[in-house]
Amino acid sequence: MALFRDRSNAVPSSTTGRPTWPAVHAERAALVADLTGLTDEQWTTPSLCPGLSVREVLAHLTAGASLNALRWFVGVVRCRFDFEKQVAMRLAEQLGATPAETLARFRGVVRSTTAPPLPKVALLGEIVVHGEDIRRPLGIDHDYPIELVTQLADFYTSSDLMLVGKSRVAGLRLVATDGPFTTGEGPLVSGTTLAITMATTGRVAYCDDLTGDGVEILRSRS
Repeated sequence: MALFRDRSNAVPSSTTGRPTWPAVHAERAALVADLTGLTDEQWTTPSLCPGLSVREVLAHLTAGASLNALRWFVGVVRCRFDFEKQVAMRLAEQLGATPAETLARFRGVVRSTTAPPLPKVALLGEIVVHGEDIRRPLGIDHDYPIELVTQLADFYTSSDLMLVGKSRVAGLRLVATDGPFTTGEGPLVSGTTLAITMATTGRVAYCDDLTGDGVEILRSRS
């Protein structure tokens, strides 16, 4: 859940352009469709984010789409530069009284272009990674354009800025089976671009979808 963990690595220049808002909006809309009709019990399902339910992760996504740079900075100061506390505070603001309200609030920001001061590709990464944090435990499959997940794989494996990704896959060779993504040298980790991306961000469940001598090394780092 940490949004700011390590600022020591530069973000690749290819990730700092204009945000791909149509893709972000499309993925938000798809998530709304997938979550419409969940039972109250399903909303309490533990997500892939430790300690958070799928409902709470959705509230976190709403918070991110409602928070501009000024409000983000004010919150950081209010939380005495404790970024985890800031995330928890904003999540609580958007949770609502019921699951229906949580979903309605997210539906209301589907087409938002408001964003905290994150690298542009991270705005897309938020909805994809956290969307999978929600979908996987619920058994919901979703297809992503290969160019979208390839962009995210490039980002997360080449930087520790948002999440510890580059360090997690150091010394491994990653090869996608469904697209052009490949990087690194060392023991092989092979699988779909989405599985590689999610495992790179520390979602150990996706290691089950990968093959190669490097999988157990990657799993041990999650």
